[in-house]
Amino acid sequence: MAFFTYAAVSYDHKTRLTQTPVNSDDYCQQKAAPDGSSTYYALRRAPAASQPLLTALFALRRELEETVKQTSDPTIGRTKHAWWQKELASLFNGEPSHPVTKALQAHSAKKNALDEPLRASLDTLVDGFGMDLDQARYLDWPGLRRYLDQTGGAFAVAAARITARSPEQAAKWAAPLGSALMLAERLLELGDDARHGRIYIPIDELQRFNVTAADLINRRYSDGFTALMRFQVEQTRKALNDALAAIPSDERAGQRLLRAQAALALASLDEIEREKFQVLHQRIALTPIRKLWITWRTR
Repeated sequence: MAFFTYAAVSYDHKTRLTQTPVNSDDYCQQKAAPDGSSTYYALRRAPAASQPLLTALFALRRELEETVKQTSDPTIGRTKHAWWQKELASLFNGEPSHPVTKALQAHSAKKNALDEPLRASLDTLVDGFGMDLDQARYLDWPGLRRYLDQTGGAFAVAAARITARSPEQAAKWAAPLGSALMLAERLLELGDDARHGRIYIPIDELQRFNVTAADLINRRYSDGFTALMRFQVEQTRKALNDALAAIPSDERAGQRLLRAQAALALASLDEIEREKFQVLHQRIALTPIRKLWITWRTR
């Protein structure tokens, strides 16, 4: 893909712009799927013709997540988030300026993929990550589920539609899988999220196991925490397996990407158990060779 010039945004109060030449595909690859990452191996299981578009989609997700989670000043976070909302509107109008949206435009045009349902999924994804700017705790499961659906669910629907045999039916089975994948990711990132003031375990579930937000933030392990994590892992594993079982048989081959992600998530949950749920002071991760083996086995 040719080099593009785009407006690299410096998010201060005046939102200045600088011009930087960037190769859109290279940018998306490094942003979403650097060598050795889980996304790198999972994407290799997608149909080759769809990989560039899917990589751009994953890069968009990463940009949105970093926008709201790597900014300590809420005002700057909201400015960044508003910029991405405008940039998506520019993409839909055929005038993107960022490497990620340029790649989305270029590769979706080849497959005529940027239709109204996909645009709706992307809008929902942006709004979902915007919830992180206003909410760092969730009272109960329905509240957390809304976040999971708008981030993980919407993203999985967008990804699934790109390779689905029946795109109009994809939301029925892809949304639950995406929500379960996001739930698994939040368990893996529990310690880091807590250190940044974000807790994605409902308050009523913390209370049920006599665990406080302060325990998570200060990395305090206890029998109650172990019981809480065992419950979380079991629930997440069930959600993943139920969602995998719901994928129609004629869609399974085309959905190796999402299925590979689920296989990686399930293996990571197993590792959390083996490490006795010690996730507050470390991020438990699979080795690159194991990621390769797990994704290769996804048929």
